[in-house]
Order: sequence, then C-alpha cells, then structure tokens
Amino acid sequence: MAALLFEHTYLAWLTLGGLLLAAEMLGGNGYLLWSGIAAVVTGLLAWAIPFSWEWQGVLFAVLTLLAAWLWWQWLSHRVKQQKPADAALNMRGQQLVGRRFQLDNALVNGRGHMRVGDSSWPVSADEDLAAGTRVEVISVEGITLRIKAVSE
Repeated sequence: MAALLFEHTYLAWLTLGGLLLAAEMLGGNGYLLWSGIAAVVTGLLAWAIPFSWEWQGVLFAVLTLLAAWLWWQWLSHRVKQQKPADAALNMRGQQLVGRRFQLDNALVNGRGHMRVGDSSWPVSADEDLAAGTRVEVISVEGITLRIKAVSE
C-alpha cells in the first residue's frame, strides 16, 4: 500500500484533501477548508503533471497560504462594505436618531419620558415642551434620547 502511495502521490493528496474537507464539515469553522482545497488542487496537478514530492509539498503550502490570504482579503473588503444601519443593529437608541414622535407628556426643565413603540425612553431637550409636541430624535446620550421640537 505504501509503495502505491509513493508511486502515485496524487492519491495521497486527494485523500488528504478529502479528509480535510470532511473534517471541515464536522467542525464548520473554516480552518481546514483552505488546506483541503489546496490538497485537492495539489493532487489534481500532480496527477496531470507529475513532479517530485518536494515540489508538491511546496505547492501545497503556497496554495494553502494563498487561499487563506485571498479569503482574508475578501472578508475584510466585505466588512468595509457593510451598511451603516448594520452597525447599529443592537443599538436600539441609535436606530431612533432622525425619527419623529409626538410627546405624550410635557417636559419639565427639559427632561421627561417619551413613548416609543412599547417602551418608555428618557428624553432631554434644550427647552420645556408641551404634551402633543412633534419632536425629532437628534442624538443618544447613554440611554437618554436627545430631542428637539419640529414644525410640520
């Protein structure tokens, strides 16, 4: 069996690639994917163009590093393209900036609470505002919504 592998090294690379890809399916974290693909490509090239096992090892290493680097480049490019709305996904207060609401209660000394959906948010403004005033959220300071009156 060992003599067969030394004679047909591409079988060893294809077997290694298949095992690495199968192990990747069990784990699913991406570490073995690029090594598995590099092993399969090395096996296919060694089958098509026979060359020494030393060069096959070098090719496998270079392909693994190249594939991992290309994947890292693609991921970093994709992260830069994310929409700004995605950045505020778990920051509910930031999602309210720019939205308009109507005050249920008057603000005293520029402070009070405002109903937003099924929640009550602490709000602050530069001036006292009467109940029923249309307001716009201009920023978030901690958990307090900073608002201003708007005319329609």
